[in-house]
Amino acid sequence: MLQNGKIKGLVFDCYKTLIDIKTDEKSRETNERVSQWLLYQGVRIDPARLREEYKWKVVGRLESSGQQHPDIRIEEIFAEICAENAFREIDPSGLGIEAAKMFRIASLRRLEAYPQSLRLLEKYRDIPKCIVSNAQRVFTEQELRFLGLYDRFNFVIMSSDHGIKKPDTRLFRMALDRMGLEPWEVLSIGDTPENDIFPPRSLGMDAMHIHEAWRYA
Repeated sequence: MLQNGKIKGLVFDCYKTLIDIKTDEKSRETNERVSQWLLYQGVRIDPARLREEYKWKVVGRLESSGQQHPDIRIEEIFAEICAENAFREIDPSGLGIEAAKMFRIASLRRLEAYPQSLRLLEKYRDIPKCIVSNAQRVFTEQELRFLGLYDRFNFVIMSSDHGIKKPDTRLFRMALDRMGLEPWEVLSIGDTPENDIFPPRSLGMDAMHIHEAWRYA
């Protein structure tokens, strides 16, 4: 399908498509590291309470969004937690951003680009490409950059920027609009049928699992 002349643009998912990742956000170790780091930023919160506060604030934000497939900005959740547990004057907004990054660092167990995907990007470097991902801009952009992936794409659409996540087809419509291409001219590549295959196909796009796409690398 990638060799089909009608394909004029490619849409990629990010994690488990371009990036091999493993995280452990719920572990005590992760929350202990963040809790200890926050203490030096002027915020006192027990690791177990941090885990519960984070969970319930995320649930509350998602349930009140009014969207069928909502997303949040994780830095806003941490800003609230910091503001409510500060023992000295802080900048909740700025600290929320840094706390979100620290949370990612503490939870990260593996992060690397798939070599097969790198070969695929190189082979089709002359075709316009974008990323459409259920991802948090606050740390995902940096991960793409230091893995050498960000500048390989014409643009990147992340769910946290728009308050909605895949399978909401509006994210794929944004990609089509920014590419200036018709649905049948664009191929979506990803690892999750519910997010990366069925939604774009409902718009008239072609779609392919990343493992199948690797055969064309």
